Amino acid sequence: MNNYKHDTRSRSRRQYMVAIDGALALNAILVIVQMWLLTASLEAYLSGHKDSALPGAVFSGLLFAGTMGLYIFVRRLERQAKDKGF
Repeated sequence: MNNYKHDTRSRSRRQYMVAIDGALALNAILVIVQMWLLTASLEAYLSGHKDSALPGAVFSGLLFAGTMGLYIFVRRLERQAKDKGF
């Protein structure tokens, strides 16, 4: 019976780690895309295409909101794992 409890706990720990790793990988991709978008928008703006600055800024804000949402998700998962003793 004790072995079953250990297996369940180990499986739950792995599930938390997979969720955290996946969220952090997605977060890294979003940050890279946001840096690329910032570079492309700034380059377009400085070359005289002023109409592309606003859509770039809006989309960058959406990417920032997604990144912050993933950060909050990871913090909650870590807190839950810590409370459960994982």
